[in-house]
Amino acid sequence: MPLESKKPPKQAEAWRLLVHEHILQSAELAQRTAEMSLDSILGAARLITKCFQQSNKVLICGNGGSAADAQHMAAEFVNRLSGDFERPGLPAIALTTDTSFLTAYANDFGYEGVFERQVATLGNRGDVLLAISTSGNSRNVIKAVAAARKTRLTTIGLLGEGGPLTDLVDHAVVVQSRDTQHVQECLLTIEHSICRVVERALFGAK
Repeated sequence: MPLESKKPPKQAEAWRLLVHEHILQSAELAQRTAEMSLDSILGAARLITKCFQQSNKVLICGNGGSAADAQHMAAEFVNRLSGDFERPGLPAIALTTDTSFLTAYANDFGYEGVFERQVATLGNRGDVLLAISTSGNSRNVIKAVAAARKTRLTTIGLLGEGGPLTDLVDHAVVVQSRDTQHVQECLLTIEHSICRVVERALFGAK
């Protein structure tokens, strides 16, 4: 049974307007990002392409929706983005997936260091750390970036507007909004765009 039929007509219309407004706002932010951040998106893709060309790997971290994005993006690299574009897997690891480590470290030392420890342990010079934060304020992501810089990893931030991470990473891609929902929606498009450019830069000629 359609959702509208269960509620009075006025409420159903209000919901329609709510959804319509949300989609339009998300689309407007995506359009602004395409106009304002295209160069920084392509710059991130170039850094990741260079990382893979040199037989290095990408580590990805974030919290909440950004943790889901980290896993999503790692899956696109290791598997593939498009079903019609065959290529080898690319080495990428989401630092959000090992629940035994995450819970052990958080229980013993606190949650702020869960990404920092993995970067210090798994990261090698020439790798890339991709730090995702809609606020730019995530303390555990900030500590991961600091650890990456010590280990000579290149750091890329996929970020919302504001927060210290913009200035802490080597390369920032910033969505000019502080609305978490819309920033997350826009970042997913950016992540897919980066994966698309990287796989075609590496394997498109073949």
